Amino acid sequence: MDVTPLVPEGVQIIHGYGDGGFRIAQVFHRGPVLVMPETTLPWSVVPASALDPLDLDALEPILAAEFRFDILLIGTGATQVFVPPAVRQRIRERGPVAEMMDSGAACRTFNLLLAEGRRVAAALLPVD
Repeated sequence: MDVTPLVPEGVQIIHGYGDGGFRIAQVFHRGPVLVMPETTLPWSVVPASALDPLDLDALEPILAAEFRFDILLIGTGATQVFVPPAVRQRIRERGPVAEMMDSGAACRTFNLLLAEGRRVAAALLPVD
């Protein structure tokens, strides 16, 4: 039985994570990434300090995108880390609802939401 999520043509799914990066649309990306349905960009953060404090300027490719996202998944690495409510509110003011989870959960959730046709983006810290 095939359990691969059905996603619209032209969107990319996350195939795997680990070893300091992510396999997205069959391409390995080392380090932190910003993932949108049709593109993946390097996320210009240093993983150890990426969330303390979360630099909204580094999220600008997602927050300023012409296509507005409803959900921004923030993959916080190997464990779930929460950002302050004030930062979540600042993201919400720009459009998407921010959800923090470990990066593995964020990858799986991204794929699921894409399969549901949701407008989702992800900012992911790598897992070694």
